[in-house]
Amino acid sequence: MKKLNVNKEACIGCGACVAIDSAHFDFDENGYSEVVNNENVDTEEARNAISSCPTSAISYIDDNENHEEEHNCENCDHKCCEHDEEN
Repeated sequence: MKKLNVNKEACIGCGACVAIDSAHFDFDENGYSEVVNNENVDTEEARNAISSCPTSAISYIDDNENHEEEHNCENCDHKCCEHDEEN
């Protein structure tokens, strides 16, 4: 299943994703973007939010696969990458 991901270390809190797709994104308590809904993520709005992010902090991940190969898990905040805490 495809899910949205926000890399918290790359996000600068510009708000473009929230303005474009408030159905999937909102600000967290620190003013950075977070995914608030991972249902029906294959939408034009979600794709526009991803492409509009100035730091490329937003991406899709496949929840059914180990996404370690897709990005640097060292900076990943996904539960599937908790193995990094052991290193």
